[in-house]
Amino acid sequence: MTEASPPPAEESIFSVDTLLKYMGNDDKALGIVSKIVRDACAPRMTPFEQAGAALREQRLHDAGKIFHSLRGSIGTLGAKRLVSASLKLEKAIAEQQIDAIPALFAALESEYQLVLRDADAWLQRNTSPGA
Repeated sequence: MTEASPPPAEESIFSVDTLLKYMGNDDKALGIVSKIVRDACAPRMTPFEQAGAALREQRLHDAGKIFHSLRGSIGTLGAKRLVSASLKLEKAIAEQQIDAIPALFAALESEYQLVLRDADAWLQRNTSPGA
């Protein structure tokens, strides 16, 4: 078995190691990546509140756009599990699989909460007190 692609169970919740590496893996890169993480996580649960309202109001296209945007911004943080969960939900929305949406929404929301938890912990470990 190769180490190039981990099994799905080992997909990451949050990892900015690759991003740091590509940016030079120095103090400047750490500052930039810290800002990216803070900015990406700043909306907290607002996207889910907005998408939940859109789904309740049967504005499926709007909900899909919200999840697509969330996937784009949070996906840069190495959140492979979130990306996978979002793609499943986006597909169900696009195909109007109404019965599948609530469970997929809950799964994505759970993954997002894990990303926020891990991102917050990473920021606490990697941000100087004066930043």
